[in-house]
Amino acid sequence: MRRRRFLAWTLGAAACAAGCGTEHVVGGPAGARGRFSIVAGGDRWARVGEAFAAAARASGVGASPTGTRITVTGLPALAASELNNGQTLLDTSTPLSRLTGDVEVVVVPGNSRFTDFDDFGAHLRADPSGTMLAGGPQGEPDHLLFGLIAKGLGADTRQMDYTGYPSSHEAVSALLGGKAAAAAGLLGDWRAAIDGGRVRALAVSCARRVPGLDVPTLLESGVRVDFADWAAAVGPENMPEDGRESAVRMCDEVTSSASWRRACRKAGWISIPLSGDDFRLWLTSEVERTQAVLRDLGLLASTRATTCWGSCGNGH
Repeated sequence: MRRRRFLAWTLGAAACAAGCGTEHVVGGPAGARGRFSIVAGGDRWARVGEAFAAAARASGVGASPTGTRITVTGLPALAASELNNGQTLLDTSTPLSRLTGDVEVVVVPGNSRFTDFDDFGAHLRADPSGTMLAGGPQGEPDHLLFGLIAKGLGADTRQMDYTGYPSSHEAVSALLGGKAAAAAGLLGDWRAAIDGGRVRALAVSCARRVPGLDVPTLLESGVRVDFADWAAAVGPENMPEDGRESAVRMCDEVTSSASWRRACRKAGWISIPLSGDDFRLWLTSEVERTQAVLRDLGLLASTRATTCWGSCGNGH
């Protein structure tokens, strides 16, 4: 397996989970329910953070620069924390609510010999080191998805030939330039190439087909994987219980609002709200799944001790 340096931003991911990035102080009428400031835990979550803050303002959430800080973060930060310091969002923050998911897609060049996912899967299972794969940097969602696919197919994940690129533009260039047989990435980043016929989509990562795109899901293709590059809202570490309950109620109100649903439709995000104890339980299982695939890929020591907070769920 090809190995590349992790991008420098990952080193600060755990700190970002505690509240770095662009701050959006949400405003509302006097006497509104609670006061919060919303922070994007990095540039990649800026749009979700802005949309969440706008929907919170529309819901009448009170504003204060010293209010409870809510950080919007997601799967890449979780994976980066595991790789760099062994801490998870469960260690460095208080889980509040899952917000959105971005659909990933597996693509091949328009003239690829792989006519469908079955062809691709058979080749990856038989010759993982001879099936060149591309996507975002190692350890990030695209790489995790290929690891889950390989494991689901029964292929040797440590033999996968995966090259990570800093941007989707470079991944597109690599695929079209013959440097990879298949690639994975956000559907939004590949949609223009798909619509233009330069690449063909073999499968989408979500449990249901994407409207307007005649492409099967991984589940339909025989791989038991339901995957999204998700974003979530978390509070500060060791958040008081009454503060957590207030923040969870705020998240529930915002994610059920018409303004939030409109924002998700406009941006092409899947709205996947899950809050409170249910979200913490889901996040615990997502931490374990991420740890497992990182170990399968040889990026995380298999002997490292892991912790399960509470009963571990199975929903992904």
